Amino acid sequence: MKDAVTECPIEEAMRILSGRWPTLLLYYLKDGDKRFSDFQRDLPTVSHRMLTHELRKLETAGIVLRTAQPGYPLRVDYSLTKAGLKLLPLVDALGDWWEENIAPESGRAAILQAAE
Repeated sequence: MKDAVTECPIEEAMRILSGRWPTLLLYYLKDGDKRFSDFQRDLPTVSHRMLTHELRKLETAGIVLRTAQPGYPLRVDYSLTKAGLKLLPLVDALGDWWEENIAPESGRAAILQAAE
């Protein structure tokens, strides 16, 4: 990761959560533990390499817990830590903001209502 420009805590948080995948990974973990293959199924456009990189970044930051289960084949579960659980209201707020402010203008609201 690049060096911080300031001492601002927002910048540090954004270094961890920036990009396309980190907040989506948090969103999918809010319902409980996931295996690597679950993420691949939920996010089919993310590459194996990128998914591994982003999960490791979140693990290093203390947001995601990686638990390897004994046996063969190796089973690895991912879950949110206490710090990760504290981020869920932020993720939900981002989704709510988008639905209230951007979706109506983009026509996405009609698509979402038709799906319900």
